[in-house]
Amino acid sequence: MLLGFKTELKINNQQRRALMKHCGVARHAWNWGLGLTKQILDHNKANPDAKIKFPSAIDLHKWLVALVKSEHEWYYECSKSTPQQALMALREAWKRCFNKTAGVPRFKKKGKRDSFTLEGTIKVGTNKIQVPVIGVLRTYERLPQVLTKSCTISRQADRWFISFRFEVDQQTTENTSVVGVDLGVKNLATLSTGGGSAGAKSYKKYEAKLSRMQWLNRHKIIGSANWKKAQLQIARLHRKIANIRKDTLHKLTTLLVVCQGNFAG
Repeated sequence: MLLGFKTELKINNQQRRALMKHCGVARHAWNWGLGLTKQILDHNKANPDAKIKFPSAIDLHKWLVALVKSEHEWYYECSKSTPQQALMALREAWKRCFNKTAGVPRFKKKGKRDSFTLEGTIKVGTNKIQVPVIGVLRTYERLPQVLTKSCTISRQADRWFISFRFEVDQQTTENTSVVGVDLGVKNLATLSTGGGSAGAKSYKKYEAKLSRMQWLNRHKIIGSANWKKAQLQIARLHRKIANIRKDTLHKLTTLLVVCQGNFAG
């Protein structure tokens, strides 16, 4: 069974620049691959008798090396696995689209959901983790002493996080008790045992503040220092709203486990 672990990184300015470069490479590879695959789909739609085979992730990476990396030297400043993983994620996104389980993939914009995946030799220490090219990254909390071959680094506002998955032995329990959950609009969840959760309503709470911050930012020159400062403040507020939602869900799942345990007892 696979478990996931995610924690915040403690980085310096040099490491921050390296992480931003990797995000840029992953974003560029994704957008290039997305543009190319959309052109192939448009060609196949317009020419049903002369269709081009839809490329695999391996095909996309071969074309990237031949056509793109030679023209952009900054690709070689980052791990070679970063564009590979971005193109693999793009191919999976198209697969979900073709299976009608998700919509058409979208182009990525700088500063929004920046992330990249590294694969290779990864060494996990107590409060640090060594990753390819970037080197040793320190964390604020202790890491599980496990083996992993890949990790994903993402950015939320001005904070960076690392996540990875690892194998654990699956544990089985003999508890057969059941707790009914009714999801609603007014209340997030109502339990058959009588308890429940009212929900956070974090967006409604900060909607006016977020709207005003965006309104004040509308006339700032894009790329200026004031614009970047305002964008960071807006991103921090979005992160706060998302964290409140996550906290509410964590509390609800904990409540379900407690209720189920009490019911079984």
